[in-house]
Amino acid sequence: MSLETVVEDIREEARARAEEIREEADADAEEIREEADADAEEIVAEREADVERQLEREREQKLSSAKLEAKQKRLEARRDVLAEVRDGVESRLASLEGDRRADLTLALLSAAAAELDDADDAVVYARSSDEELVSELLADEFESFEYGGEYDCLGGVVVESEAARVRVNNTFDSILDAVWDDSLQEISEQLFDQ
Repeated sequence: MSLETVVEDIREEARARAEEIREEADADAEEIREEADADAEEIVAEREADVERQLEREREQKLSSAKLEAKQKRLEARRDVLAEVRDGVESRLASLEGDRRADLTLALLSAAAAELDDADDAVVYARSSDEELVSELLADEFESFEYGGEYDCLGGVVVESEAARVRVNNTFDSILDAVWDDSLQEISEQLFDQ
């Protein structure tokens, strides 16, 4: 065997070994590339799922927000309608005249007198425009009561007794407040068909 043959054998072995290393490296590289591709696909799938979940959360939040805003607007509109109804009732009460106003005022004055156990020293307050009416009713029905002056209300009376230390508020306002509070649910149902 000559030196050249030995060199050629070594070169051939080196080439074979180099080819083997290259093939192993290519196989390793392919495996790494496949793993990287799989990891990349998994990461992309996870990101897409995250984005989809985020979009769904945002959609639900916007929907929820829109529903809440719509509900608030409905409630606000209902409050406005109820306020209009209440204002209308107050206007009608304030504008009562003649016998109807006199009858209601007498009934409220009589109820207050009954609560005071017919005290003799009662002072009656009323709306300024009702002063004449109340004074006439006191002169005709409750001689021991005296008119005490103006009270800011829609109508009716406030009667105070020093001896009994009692104050009876029988104004249209106080009665409307009580009726309104007791009937608000029914009024709402009739107005809004709940």
